[in-house]
Amino acid sequence: MRKHMIAGASLALAVVTGCADMSSGEQRTLSGAAIGTAAGYALGAVTGMSKGTGMALGAAAGAASGFIYDKYKQNEGQ
Repeated sequence: MRKHMIAGASLALAVVTGCADMSSGEQRTLSGAAIGTAAGYALGAVTGMSKGTGMALGAAAGAASGFIYDKYKQNEGQ
């Protein structure tokens, strides 16, 4: 139990400090990939598809969506 808590705290610290130097585009792409991974896992569990396949497809779709959204936001200001 204690090992899991230490690992979780270390991961949270790495995520928080690792994202500090990222551009908005990188942050949006990473956020999209993370949300897509979670959604893909859930979809894979519900549909009976492999959870790993669902996660991979979700991560790819989420990263692409985050990247496209960032380009849209950049062009919106022009």
